[in-house]
Amino acid sequence: MTGDTFDGEFAITEHGTFDEPWASAFVPGTSMLFITERPGTAKIVDTRNGNVIDITGLPVVDYGGQGGLGDVAFLPSEADRETANRTIYLSWAEAGQGDTRGAVVGRGQLLCIQSDSCSIEGLEILWRQTPKVTGRGHYSHRIAFSPDERYMFVASGERQKGEPAQDTSNTLGTIVRLNLDGTPAAGNPLADRGSPSDEIWSWGHRNILGLDFDSEGRLWEVEHGPKGGDELNLVKKGANYGWPVRSNGVNYDGSNIPDHSPDDGFEKFVVNWTPVIAPGNMVFYSGTLFPGWNGDLIMSGLKTEALIRVDVNGTQASEAARYDMGERIRSVIEGPDGALWVLEDGENGRLLELRPG
Repeated sequence: MTGDTFDGEFAITEHGTFDEPWASAFVPGTSMLFITERPGTAKIVDTRNGNVIDITGLPVVDYGGQGGLGDVAFLPSEADRETANRTIYLSWAEAGQGDTRGAVVGRGQLLCIQSDSCSIEGLEILWRQTPKVTGRGHYSHRIAFSPDERYMFVASGERQKGEPAQDTSNTLGTIVRLNLDGTPAAGNPLADRGSPSDEIWSWGHRNILGLDFDSEGRLWEVEHGPKGGDELNLVKKGANYGWPVRSNGVNYDGSNIPDHSPDDGFEKFVVNWTPVIAPGNMVFYSGTLFPGWNGDLIMSGLKTEALIRVDVNGTQASEAARYDMGERIRSVIEGPDGALWVLEDGENGRLLELRPG
């Protein structure tokens, strides 16, 4: 430790390996960590004793490319429930007609009757990405609840199609704002245009893989650019973030994309990365276990094989530190006591518990 800021020396505890893990979340009010695996399976790790529980009642997913079982989210207000069940929200890739597919979000009840048996009951689809298209990339499908739990925000990637992100008659390349039952929330900026435009909160996005609220109730997202140009954005109602018309990266073939400029009419990023960090997800840190981190963003890095800490000061931000992990990092979340819980990417991805060393 140096001064009042954590110096990056982690004490790391391994908690097993998982099959292409994608996301995790603690079941509110418990020590149980729910982990999604992209091929369509999920497990719960009881972090008190290391027990691993298989989950039944999961949806059929369209597995391949970047698709499969995705995000998991719970309502923090259910931490004090006396019963064993919790409302669970999941996202996944769903097959459509022909060679098409798209992201969906579903809701059910997670019921754990015994310490070695958990099931999802009554799972129903609340929202579908519109339209379903070919390909198996850029689903995004991250879930975030507003702090008052009135609304659910879902990141909807542009499915590697580009131009639909500027077309608000569909939900590709957008963030949608929904009621908890999946219906469009009142007050959305395009509500007068009918379905599905009435779901949209912001647009002009590429592939959002991190979505979280800060302590002041502001929504932030981090998204992959093309070759260069990863972006951290402060999400604003009715804002257009420019993809694919503007990007501070270039196309994979090296052809130019005009950079953002003050007069281009698009909302500007807060932080931009070239070379890319290839974010897996992000979380605002609210604990005290890591001194000096409260209010900072912690991001998982895929290509960078690192955790990236971003100092956030109001509506401004800048990268503060990068911590080498030696493997592609898919996910990082904060545990109940402020420890970090990290998932490595790919087959046999490890679950790691990080504390100050």
